Amino acid sequence: MKDRRQDTHPRMRPLRFTVLALAALIVLSLGFALIPAEKPAPAEPSVTERARLTAFSAALDMRAAGMELASAGAADAAALDPVVTLLTIQARALMSPGSELAAGPMAGSTQASPRAGAAATPSAGPENTAELVQALAASGTARLKDAETADGGVARLLAGAGTAQLIAAGRLAAAAGVPGPQEAAGSEPDGPVTAPGSPCPRSSAPAASTPATQDGTSAGTEPGSTPPDTRRALAAAVSAEQQAVYGYQAALPRLAPAEAGPASDLLAAHKDLAAAGEARLRLACGVPVPEQPGYVLAPGFLAAPAKALGALEAATLAPYGDLVAISQGENRKWAVAALQSAAGRALTWGADPGPVPGITLDTGKLPELPAVDVPPGSSVLPGGTQSVTPPAS
Repeated sequence: MKDRRQDTHPRMRPLRFTVLALAALIVLSLGFALIPAEKPAPAEPSVTERARLTAFSAALDMRAAGMELASAGAADAAALDPVVTLLTIQARALMSPGSELAAGPMAGSTQASPRAGAAATPSAGPENTAELVQALAASGTARLKDAETADGGVARLLAGAGTAQLIAAGRLAAAAGVPGPQEAAGSEPDGPVTAPGSPCPRSSAPAASTPATQDGTSAGTEPGSTPPDTRRALAAAVSAEQQAVYGYQAALPRLAPAEAGPASDLLAAHKDLAAAGEARLRLACGVPVPEQPGYVLAPGFLAAPAKALGALEAATLAPYGDLVAISQGENRKWAVAALQSAAGRALTWGADPGPVPGITLDTGKLPELPAVDVPPGSSVLPGGTQSVTPPAS
């Protein structure tokens, strides 16, 4: 008699194979699920982000060096305190690329903020006031250079920070009685530019019957390759220079003899800047800015012309800061140099160009810096500023 189990065995084979295959599939799927996926390599920071992080790190390094020098009594605290405060404000501004400061019409920076410990003081930092002066000058020059190629509002932030650092280097050197900065303080803005032929399809001069459009070109005129925002910013800079020329012409007869000479030179500088801006505006196919017969002067302008000229110079910083943020290429380089020279002229008349010339800062909206170790004899005040007291003898 045959064994029935042998008769059913061939029919069981497919079922067993299916069960085993299903079990193997479950095991493999569980194994793949438990093995963590390999994380993708972090994206390479952009040129703009690297420039911002470098500026942030340099500001923190120099701030720490200034605090150490003041606490050690290496220099008068009255000379170092303004530098520490300046670098504190700049570091807070550079720390937040997504804030209103860095958000310009063409801003392209990322939203990442640097790590709290990303800017440790280097082993060979400034060890005395003279070295800190040179470090400020070197950093300021580097920031101005980076501003020529960075994106949008970050470029404006770098240009303002670099300008203020160069000013701080000169002030600290004078106050501490040490040699002045050895780094180049940047070049003066170029004069009027010329180009063979016209880059515009038609003449950019507005005809009496041709109304001007909001983008700075004449109606019926094909715009050039320059973006409309750049044309508007160039026009604003030219308008600011024309108003400065008018203000100097009104102030000159009322200035003291010792002030009249420098004022005449600065008046000529403003005329040159206005001509250079108009030339760049023409090359950008923009509508020339008509000169106004007069401007409304601030109350008390004629009674205190020197002080009024300082305020007038400070008012030219914002248009150049906007032009830095919006323009590119040669227009950007010209705007960076013009911003730096405008800050210097403001100082000539005793006006303060601010911690970041070209930007009106609201320090209350800036992020606080990460907590740092405070040197002995110092105390950190609200807002991140540093009050240094001499160590006990």
